[in-house]
Amino acid sequence: MIAIHSISDSQDLLDTNMINTIHLVKNAMGGSPDLIVREITLVSGWHAAVIYINGLVDLQMIQSSILDSLLGFAKNGYNPYVHGSPLNYLKDNVLSVGDIGTIHKQGQLFPHLLCGDAILLLNGYAEGLRIGVIGREERAVSEPTSQPSIRGPMDAFTESLQTNVSLIRRRIKDPQLWLEVHEIGKVTKTNVAIMYQQNIAEEHIVEEVRRRLSSIDIDGILESGYIEEFIQEKKWTPFPTVYNSERPDTIAAGILEGRVAILIDGTPFVLLVPAFFIHFMQTPEDYYQRADISTLIRIIRYLSFFIVLLAPSLYIAITTYHQEMLPTSLLLNLAGQREGVPFPAFIEALMMEIVYEILREAGIRMPRTVGQAVSIVGTLVIGQSAVEAGVISAVMVIIVSITAIASYVIPANAMSITVRMLRFILMGLAASFGLFGILTGIILLGLHLNSLYSFGLPYMSPLAPFNLSDQKDTLFRISWPHMARRPSLLDHKNSHRMRGRKVKE
Repeated sequence: MIAIHSISDSQDLLDTNMINTIHLVKNAMGGSPDLIVREITLVSGWHAAVIYINGLVDLQMIQSSILDSLLGFAKNGYNPYVHGSPLNYLKDNVLSVGDIGTIHKQGQLFPHLLCGDAILLLNGYAEGLRIGVIGREERAVSEPTSQPSIRGPMDAFTESLQTNVSLIRRRIKDPQLWLEVHEIGKVTKTNVAIMYQQNIAEEHIVEEVRRRLSSIDIDGILESGYIEEFIQEKKWTPFPTVYNSERPDTIAAGILEGRVAILIDGTPFVLLVPAFFIHFMQTPEDYYQRADISTLIRIIRYLSFFIVLLAPSLYIAITTYHQEMLPTSLLLNLAGQREGVPFPAFIEALMMEIVYEILREAGIRMPRTVGQAVSIVGTLVIGQSAVEAGVISAVMVIIVSITAIASYVIPANAMSITVRMLRFILMGLAASFGLFGILTGIILLGLHLNSLYSFGLPYMSPLAPFNLSDQKDTLFRISWPHMARRPSLLDHKNSHRMRGRKVKE
């Protein structure tokens, strides 16, 4: 049996004997039943064959645009001295399909065949036609699920690369929006596209994206997470340095700021680079609502970030080492609640946090009809039962509940998971060294964040290095008329997004 990858890499010319080429394809695919070979005889003894994969093509187009056209044409208009090869005549005068190309080598057969094209062979000629008749089933554009929209567009990316590209082009109707398609994966041969605004994005960033994509050597790419791990900075860190989104408006906004979008065929999540820490704390709704409302919500997000990171560890440190920091009445109340609890605060918090993470994961993996109900009921029942049994204190249930709720406020799931991981480290430092351990952990975390880069740019920009002009869209957001210039986080060929105007008081 002939291996598919050996044929797809072959540079040998097609055999002039059509039957040999058909046997080659059938042997390579192991006689697969979804491989359809339709042999037909045209006028004056022309023998042809149409080869396609059932399920990847539009059968209506196969019948009407190829078979009916071939069987119904007359050879009277064909002149070899004018039209040359009969295949050229068929392409130019007979077949009513827009996307048609010529193939000459065996290595060109399978990439087109397995992408949904039909192959037309003519006996006696060492070439063929690939005919674009892609018609596989695709999911319709629907509302985003992981990043719901409160105000703004309600459409989300799908698993189709062509659909995703069109969703972005609907928002950016400019010829300077350039698209490049690369093929990655020796077996899957996945189409990976990059989109950027040529008159805004800096060439060195685009070139770095091309370089990192071209250096990927793997058998298959099944989701954007594969690409993300290959192109992120080579530094061990729990923090995401590549942004991903299923919302076209988010990606379009990033492109207009000079960033580069990476679209992968087969997944509804699109990558955006470079990505900085502040991007994971922002949402598209920040720019669809008034500036004062957006600023308040951003402050709440950063507050929630620190609650998730520090609330359990502060409780452990204060109740274990620094009881004198609490008011006497509160201290007596906490001591009364913990009187029957057999575990120290660290073990108590660790058990509750692990139980919550288990319930959270179970709620995600269980069927949607029962998953949410089980997670909510399980949390209430286990928490109340644990307090009544004296295993944990009621205050610990409150701390864990607030931490869990605050984790959902962080808009980017990747950043939320990172903070949930880091809180366990800070809990251990708090149990070992108290507030000194927490302070040490925060300092080390700050040093680590300031050592990170995303495509050669500081991850904590514009906070570190501090850039005063970019603070208008970091923790706060001023109104649109006052944001005439694009953020200077990235170098831009064109730093002006509009001609700023003064607003009358």
